[in-house]
Amino acid sequence: MADAGVAGGRLTDRIGLGVLASWVPRDAVDDAIEAAGRGARRSGGKLPPHVMIYFVMALALFAEDDYEEVIVKLTETLQDWGCWDDGWTPPTSGGITQARQRLGADPVRRVFSQVAVPVADLDTVGAFLGPWRLMTIDGFEWDAPASDANITAFGFAGTGKDAGGQAAAFPKVRVVTLAECASHAVVDAAIGAVVAKGSGEQSLARGVYPHLEADWLLIADRNFYNWQDWCTAADTGAALLWRAKADRPLPVLSLLADGSFRSVLINPTIRSASPQRRALLDAAHAGQDLDPAQARYVRVIEYDVPDRDGELVTLITTITDPMAAPATVLAQAYHRRWEHETGNAQLKTALRGPGRVLRSHSPDLVRQEIYGYLLTHYAISALICTAATAAGIDPGRVKFKRTVRIIRRRVVDPTFSP
Repeated sequence: MADAGVAGGRLTDRIGLGVLASWVPRDAVDDAIEAAGRGARRSGGKLPPHVMIYFVMALALFAEDDYEEVIVKLTETLQDWGCWDDGWTPPTSGGITQARQRLGADPVRRVFSQVAVPVADLDTVGAFLGPWRLMTIDGFEWDAPASDANITAFGFAGTGKDAGGQAAAFPKVRVVTLAECASHAVVDAAIGAVVAKGSGEQSLARGVYPHLEADWLLIADRNFYNWQDWCTAADTGAALLWRAKADRPLPVLSLLADGSFRSVLINPTIRSASPQRRALLDAAHAGQDLDPAQARYVRVIEYDVPDRDGELVTLITTITDPMAAPATVLAQAYHRRWEHETGNAQLKTALRGPGRVLRSHSPDLVRQEIYGYLLTHYAISALICTAATAAGIDPGRVKFKRTVRIIRRRVVDPTFSP
């Protein structure tokens, strides 16, 4: 394992905070800062913008530590990277807060957008289904401090009461992420409120779909389907495998040998009893070309879940040829969606800690902090995936929490060189 190459060096050379710079290189950080117009106001400052981006990432790695402790751990490593001279002294917590405010969320978002790409390769166990890279989309919520600004920006989930009927203590931030199944690496994200117009998972996901790649197979649960979003995602060239809701009308055009069937999705603005809809169904049964603004061919896979009282799962896919992906293979692939839940747990439990509230009291810094978590999670996931691929094992066999513990121990070990 020690010989596995990671971004130009051995795995053991990158186990400390160096893993952050290994997958989030300084040139990407500098480019993002310049693009955001957040360059240092004066030379020689204690906390230049590039240092603050690594600091925001370090906050995710040391969620239990205060600002001053985190900056000390970070600077002991950054001194070896040549970021400043040995005469540098740690700033106060107030000075760090001001530096975070000067930086804002946009440069961290830009760094994430630049570096977060799929990391599995053809040798990574479980990364591909035929020519398609397996990807998933899902959402989760995060508690933020109950400042007036955060409450106004993000709101409380539901009625503002928790499950016990008590008033909710914290506003929640909704995050929708696009992730690689094999590595759990998040490659795109959208952040928003839990209330207000455009705050749902479907709405946030619309900012992600345009970034899909043609060789991806995007897996999504039934909360994400609607006609327009399906069309937007499919028009990127990516293959789709989404669960449909039970009431979705899916006419059987023809039965296929693998147990699936050909069907058609029709634009819901075309009423069910209209002559136009009838004409579209007749054309679909005849196998004619359809106007993609009105209807789309799909393939449907249905199966029961025995341990859920015979629950029927209905999947729709753009992969209409059963020879390219048989029904049983697609059904198995759909259950890889749970890999996304594992990645969410890594973010919310292994890094942040169970029940822990974000630190930031303003919406801009909340977003900055979340992108810091996403960057740190990405760097660790990439490290794990690269090492697992070199060892010929499934990245899921490498424990994320154990890797985080190793990284934390290495950072505070004075005998370890980053």
